Amino acid sequence: MTRILITAVVSFVMTAGIGYLLLPVLRALKAGQSIREVGPTWHNVKAGTPMMGGLMFVLSAIICTLCNIPFMEDYSAIFALLVGLCFGFIGFLDDYTKLVKKRNLGLTSLQKALLQMAASALYLYILYRQGVMTAELYIPFVNVSVAVHPVLYIFFAMFVMVGCDNAVNLTDGVDGLCSSVTIPVMVFFAAAAVAMGRFDLAVVPAALVGGLVAYLFYNWHPAKVFMGDTGSLFLGGMVCALAFALDMPLILILVGFIYIIETLSVILQVGYFKATHGKRLFKMSPIHHHFEMCGWKEEKIVISFTLVCTVMCILAWFGIQGLIA
Repeated sequence: MTRILITAVVSFVMTAGIGYLLLPVLRALKAGQSIREVGPTWHNVKAGTPMMGGLMFVLSAIICTLCNIPFMEDYSAIFALLVGLCFGFIGFLDDYTKLVKKRNLGLTSLQKALLQMAASALYLYILYRQGVMTAELYIPFVNVSVAVHPVLYIFFAMFVMVGCDNAVNLTDGVDGLCSSVTIPVMVFFAAAAVAMGRFDLAVVPAALVGGLVAYLFYNWHPAKVFMGDTGSLFLGGMVCALAFALDMPLILILVGFIYIIETLSVILQVGYFKATHGKRLFKMSPIHHHFEMCGWKEEKIVISFTLVCTVMCILAWFGIQGLIA
């Protein structure tokens, strides 16, 4: 437990230090964010804000995890971090495309999906072969596990991982939102891993808690830097990787509630727009932009969404008591 707390503190200090050194470099490279034409008009003032700030907590998570390897007996944390890095690399390619080719949309949806599916399949296969993933769906609260055919389970898990990763990416839309919402999620996974005796696995979410808190000093409104797809896809990969490493994917419904709502708002908006030939269900999607259009300040959106996520994570904690009893 002491090692986990030290990891979180060291990650906090390290991320703050990396940010202090990285921010001038990103500015010098003119690694600035272009603003989507369909976004809120007042976001235009953010044009040119350095992106790829996610490298701050990505690098600290890597270093902190590597420093813990000599003490590890369970290497699930390494596998989880590697798949997170795979997703983060996909995000890096996306950010690079935006910066070099000056195309705000970066990689195509098909390119992202294929790369994400490949990374997910490899990770899930490793977990299954290592005996970490059981191909059984644990149902929170009722303490029941439903056996699923391994092949079917892998395809289900791939769909969940790709969907979760992109859902976290959608949440990165206002200053501090994605990082703030993900902090209680990582606290939950760290606490769950400890409660289940998976202390080595708890190292990674603990490192991310410290890293994300430090990152907020740079990303809180008005943001000095954006995490970019490098950071958001890495976080999305880590969220789903930890859920499967702990063999509790359905808990994502609770801890990932905000991510799901953000994604559903986009799906509903597009579906309603097509069905009604031009009408909109929300003023703008994802839903955080709807609240912006309603007059909410970015800070209010972030605090409100984070409080909702925290409540859902507490609820999820009670939902897994059957696993940690």
